[in-house]
Amino acid sequence: MSEFVVLVDEKNNPIGTADKNAVHTESTPLHRGFSLFVFNSKRQFLLTKRASTKKTFPGVWTNTVCGHPAPEESVTEAASRRLRDELGITGVDVQELAPYRYRVADQNGIVENEICPILVGQYQGDPVPVSGEVEDWKWVDWNEFLREIHDNPMAYSPWSVAEAKILARSQLQLIDRAPRAV
Repeated sequence: MSEFVVLVDEKNNPIGTADKNAVHTESTPLHRGFSLFVFNSKRQFLLTKRASTKKTFPGVWTNTVCGHPAPEESVTEAASRRLRDELGITGVDVQELAPYRYRVADQNGIVENEICPILVGQYQGDPVPVSGEVEDWKWVDWNEFLREIHDNPMAYSPWSVAEAKILARSQLQLIDRAPRAV
């Protein structure tokens, strides 16, 4: 079954739809996406490694879940759907924290070109990843991750590096309200 992305103009107004597999090329048109960072009460975030079979940025470590809202689907609904479908995680209150827009090509020349709000959520437990989506995962201390992306940014997806810096500047107000682990 085909998955469709919402094509947009620079002001995020919908201008059409396209098949996700057909749209990601060397000249990918601007479309809607989302990027989710899931944290636990220990101030760790769920880092995932994209499956090696992914069309864009295969085998790259990235934030918890990335994806595209379907037509008529909000970014928070899409993020909840992808959490369930990729990691077997449900019941997360996903919140939009910051806007983000990027365009970047991977090592194969495939371009990501998205208006991609940064989302956050909280979850206690471990994921059950789907192998065609997620190759590996780990809970990582947030401050350690910020140091790591500063020292070794090429080891991570470019959007997760840029978005983590935006989240760090926002001081992760949502996470700071979370109950602390005992």
